[in-house]
Amino acid sequence: MAITTEDVLKALSYVEEPDLGKDLVTLNMVEDVQVDGKNVSFTVVLTTPACPLKELIHNACVRAVHTMVDKDAEVKINMTSRVTTMRQNRDILPGVKNIIAIASGKGGVGKSTVTANLALALARTGARVGLVDADISGPSMPLMFGVEDARPHVYQNAEGRNLIQPIERYGVKLMSIGFLAPAESAIVWRGPMASSALKQFITEVEWGELDYLLLDMPPGTSDIHLTMVQTVPVTGSLIVTTPQKVALADAEKGLQMFRLPQINVPVLGVVENMAWFTPAELPDNKYFIFGEGGGAALADKHGVALLGQIPLVQSIRENGDQGTPAILQEGTAVAATFEQLAEELARQVSIRNAVAPRTNVVQMNS
Repeated sequence: MAITTEDVLKALSYVEEPDLGKDLVTLNMVEDVQVDGKNVSFTVVLTTPACPLKELIHNACVRAVHTMVDKDAEVKINMTSRVTTMRQNRDILPGVKNIIAIASGKGGVGKSTVTANLALALARTGARVGLVDADISGPSMPLMFGVEDARPHVYQNAEGRNLIQPIERYGVKLMSIGFLAPAESAIVWRGPMASSALKQFITEVEWGELDYLLLDMPPGTSDIHLTMVQTVPVTGSLIVTTPQKVALADAEKGLQMFRLPQINVPVLGVVENMAWFTPAELPDNKYFIFGEGGGAALADKHGVALLGQIPLVQSIRENGDQGTPAILQEGTAVAATFEQLAEELARQVSIRNAVAPRTNVVQMNS
């Protein structure tokens, strides 16, 4: 009996997307089904190019066609992606699908290092990524990306608006106050001034089409955080901490801030940085200098995912200081760790967009 398109779609309706809990056909993830004798081809549209379940879904589709349609069918699958978004009304940043705030309760936990490597890891999967260095008083992205001397270009668009062209490095679009002021200069910001600068970085920069815009937030909970959630609807937040008790206590405050009823930004997960120390000469050894399991305990307590544990490795610091983030060292254990973190973050964004309501701009009277 000849294979039909309907046969193929019926078989694929039994293949479930593991994270979203529905089948591929119901989720409109199957496109362009072609049948020529025993040759079957179709496209599976994943929710992110960083999908960690790509191979699992591919194999499940082949198995379904062989089991339910024809065991001798030649199955060819084009695995592509279309990043999901819950931003239906995009008056501000119309081309940006997901805005992710990366925060910490205190300074010194490596939040900016994690953010830089995460942005690059997402970009290396094929995603379009932007990064706002929102730590106005302590910008570090120009150094970490090796573009300390770069100066963004300002131009006038067709509507007569002046827009800033972001600096692009390693496939990531960057904006930082560090591009506008000499590195050795101290800039003293009052709250309203800092908030106004952040607004400009978000709304007056030509970001274009992006799948993910990462916001590297300053430590703590401040005007900057409120300005951010009042300016754009944030898809979700990521909390970076170390296993140390004092860091966890502050990280918990940061997490709870996003969950305040008037803010209500989904927390996508926790990243535990400096989880253990591994000397270069003893790559299989782990020394828990700052304590053990703190990040997992924080995630469990608040019912969110522990997205990754980043070891304390000398090369991560060295690469950041040299402007060549550690993720660029292909084939290393450190690069693999950041690649897995990017996959887990993308996965949580996809789940959030499938099951959680749209996050709106926060409205506050005071």
